[in-house]
Amino acid sequence: GTSAAALLASVENMEKEYVRFKQLYEKCVLESQTKKRIFIIHGWGGSPEEGWFPWLKHEFEKKGYYVEVPAMPDTERPEIGAWVLHIANIVGEADEHTFFVGHSIGCQAILRYLESLPVDTKVGGAVFVAGWFGLMNLRTDKEKQIAKPWLECPIDFEKIKQHTKTFFAVFSDDDEDVPLDNKKIFEEIENFFADRCYY
Repeated sequence: GTSAAALLASVENMEKEYVRFKQLYEKCVLESQTKKRIFIIHGWGGSPEEGWFPWLKHEFEKKGYYVEVPAMPDTERPEIGAWVLHIANIVGEADEHTFFVGHSIGCQAILRYLESLPVDTKVGGAVFVAGWFGLMNLRTDKEKQIAKPWLECPIDFEKIKQHTKTFFAVFSDDDEDVPLDNKKIFEEIENFFADRCYY
């Protein structure tokens, strides 16, 4: 009798421990699935190690975010299709815990990626630093040829706004390549907010 009771009590305790560990496991899985992810997309001729990217990655990681700064393909000769596809492959399944930071042509790449998403897909938001739809100082025919599709292929902003209502754009008023007129384009798009600042 005593041994049977002790065995039964032991089994009940094991069942309780199993339930507790199962709940803990499910909580951990849920938290890992909802962890904010931030993708920082560099610009034309850029790399993950340049400028303020490592600093920003470190700052976000200190807050517990997952951060990735992918090396974009053929960065000296960026192509819209290749860059959008690369972002899609890196991101995988986008959701409201997915955020983007873009610099220069990386801003356009993010916008065009968002434009390609299914209608019901939502992302957390995006920050654009020195994004452009027009450029100054294209010095060579090669540069003009590379920039031409990015400057001329239209973007459907109505589609983009279906995926998030959180956008922020930052510009410099002494940028030698990105004219401040680009700020006006962002300002004219509902739900886009633009500031003038130095960086």
